[in-house]
Amino acid sequence: MLKTRVTTAIVMLAVFLCALFWLPAPAWAAFAGLMLLPAAWEWARLTRLPTAAHIPYALAIVALCAALMLLPGGSAGPGREISLLIYAVASAFWLCAVPLWLWRAWQPARYWLALSGAVVLIPTWMALVQLRDQGMLLLLLVMAVVWISDSAAYFSGRRFGRRKLAPSISPGKTWEGVAGALLAVGLYGVVWIGAGQAYFPKTLGASRAPAAWMLVLLWLLAAAGIYGDLFESALKRRAGVKDSGTILPGHGGMLDRIDALIAALPLAALAYIV
Repeated sequence: MLKTRVTTAIVMLAVFLCALFWLPAPAWAAFAGLMLLPAAWEWARLTRLPTAAHIPYALAIVALCAALMLLPGGSAGPGREISLLIYAVASAFWLCAVPLWLWRAWQPARYWLALSGAVVLIPTWMALVQLRDQGMLLLLLVMAVVWISDSAAYFSGRRFGRRKLAPSISPGKTWEGVAGALLAVGLYGVVWIGAGQAYFPKTLGASRAPAAWMLVLLWLLAAAGIYGDLFESALKRRAGVKDSGTILPGHGGMLDRIDALIAALPLAALAYIV
């Protein structure tokens, strides 16, 4: 299992990096849509839509992403006003609605959950396209915030974990893991700010926020990623499944791999693009 997991991760990373650095903008937008297609199918499955609706739902999500390319802005996505609205709604969903949702243990109807998929997946596609348009390195470094947070939470939770974060949703997550994640992201933020000022002012200094606020932004991205992970865990528990799908050998489904990214990327786009 470990060998399969590592092999899949290496292949996924290689394909992603090749697409990120070599594809032209329209092809990258199509690639991002292709990545979201299985995620949308899995979302329909987790929300327990009728089986016959899974494929149409996934195609509808991707079609809406494609339609955004026809708006002003072209292959780089819609213009500033529409982007502002979409990213603001997505950020409010993750930072306000989801924490309340998880705390109150809401059990909305499956069609409301299906509708939330559009709020989650479409802004993710937009962020992948628009952040990459700002700079390939910028997108990679934003995604690294989530990867560092996840890794630090895992190792610090295993070593020091005592107090459960959300035992009814994801018993393995602890407050000590959260602390480790925030500490690691804080250190990463210090490097980010220093590198942005010294070596990459154009790429890493694109945000309108002062450098002192960058650390707060990165912590918010890490927090959003944790909520994304918990929210997907809650959906899987509701659906009675261990993984969102089986498309990635050793890893489960696409949503299992991008659950934190779909929460963090729209917030990063709101800060860097709008």
